[in-house]
Amino acid sequence: MNTKAFILALITVIIWSSSFVTIRVGLQGGYSPGHLILIRYLIASGMFIFYVFWPGVKFQLPKKGDLLRIVLLGWIGISIYHIGVTFGEKTVSAGTASMLIGSGPIFTALLAVFILKEKLGKWGWIGLSAGFIGIAVITLGTTGQSIDITKGVFYVLTAALAMSILFVYQKPMLKRYSSIELTAYFTWAGTLPLLIFFPGLLQNLQQATNEAHLSAIYSGIFPTAVGYVTWAIAMSEGKASSVSSMLYIEPVVAILLAWAWLDEWPSTISIIGGIIAISGVIVVNMKGKKQKIPLDEVA
Repeated sequence: MNTKAFILALITVIIWSSSFVTIRVGLQGGYSPGHLILIRYLIASGMFIFYVFWPGVKFQLPKKGDLLRIVLLGWIGISIYHIGVTFGEKTVSAGTASMLIGSGPIFTALLAVFILKEKLGKWGWIGLSAGFIGIAVITLGTTGQSIDITKGVFYVLTAALAMSILFVYQKPMLKRYSSIELTAYFTWAGTLPLLIFFPGLLQNLQQATNEAHLSAIYSGIFPTAVGYVTWAIAMSEGKASSVSSMLYIEPVVAILLAWAWLDEWPSTISIIGGIIAISGVIVVNMKGKKQKIPLDEVA
């Protein structure tokens, strides 16, 4: 990973880590999960529309053959991901949610085995097993209070899987489109299904606190629009596996931000589970791969 890719990936991870906290702030400040997601993506979509019409900007339309993939990846990597994270954080702390999302590369490894026909050695399967044990331990540290907590964990894990699918399949498209173009396509496609949350939005906006409004605006600009662009650029500049490894530090940053901002700290059991899960991910990526088929070959 060259210096440019490293810096952009680091900036992205810090920005994305803050989103777990701002989501909690928005929810605690009066936003419903659906309205919070929608307002974030209306802001992000508007930013990209503004960019397209900025004088001197060259912006190509997607090719007909890529339209279906763009729409599907937008729905999966944007709509499903953010619905999972935001609804999950109704009952899961910001730090715990970030640890569960940090387990996303486990799903990426499984996708690589079954879709990319990548071979895992003994250490690979040990790492995957450790990762899923870690997820189970995180869940044990989160559940036990109400059935809603279990739903929250399920939502966040669904988001982690959606994120993995987006990361696996967007890489080859970066050869045909710029990072900003591709992020704009995904954002617009992912915003459309979120319009189901439009009823009641204006009333919700009137009821939410100023802090919640500021967190929603921040989330729409930085983690939603800027973060995906910087990540796409980092992915185009470096190897996908190397760049993705930067996600290992995301839970650490998110936990510290949640502690400083919300005075919120995951349970000891959840932290232990997070360490086990992310250690398993590291084992898979560092020692577990016998044969790697480049992501560029995913057509």
